[in-house]
Amino acid sequence: MLDISRIRAITLDLDDTLWPIWPTIARAEKVLIEWLLTVAPGASALLASPDTSRMLRAQVASAHAHLSHDLTVLRRETIRAALRQAGEDESLTDQGFDVFFAERQRVDLFDDAIAALEFLSARHPVVALSNGNADLQAIGIGRYFRASISAREFGIAKPDPRIFHEAARVLDLPPAAVLHIGDDATLDAHGALGAGMQAAWLNRGDAVWPHAVAPPATVRDLAALCRLLG
Repeated sequence: MLDISRIRAITLDLDDTLWPIWPTIARAEKVLIEWLLTVAPGASALLASPDTSRMLRAQVASAHAHLSHDLTVLRRETIRAALRQAGEDESLTDQGFDVFFAERQRVDLFDDAIAALEFLSARHPVVALSNGNADLQAIGIGRYFRASISAREFGIAKPDPRIFHEAARVLDLPPAAVLHIGDDATLDAHGALGAGMQAAWLNRGDAVWPHAVAPPATVRDLAALCRLLG
């Protein structure tokens, strides 16, 4: 059971917790491909092919395995790899990434996201804790967060306990005083429990919990979480 009396701060996942991530990524990739079509049509064609794009991503991930936590580097290098394979100007890499990244920040928040952010941030300091590369200020929700910790900046991704402990350090609290909320059973809930935090698993899709020790709380949406905490 969740011990609400212990909660003094909250860490919050972003992708698939506050917004659905794959429609966002698909739209950003489409915008990138359309932009490349005007300046590097060969690279555009490579990235427009699902099989080729998948192959390029796999090659980049293998070549940069030590940077698996850094989605920005992996995306940029995939664009570079497409330009190189097409024999086109690799100096377009950064501009292409900027096109992708700007669109990646145009997220469609879940209907319950803003009300939940207002509820949570009015009661506790909230820290974003994400393996992704969302920009809270660009999205327009930065005011709800005390801080933001990303795997890219910290150098370590969830579910490693060290990134959870970094959030507790930023909050100047022991991990046991922090509640982590996120959609991924392993990266978020299981990871937070392993770091000594409490955890609420946001299970919007009726997934099956895959671990032996269940989280203190499982909720279908953020509105249900707020009711539980309220």
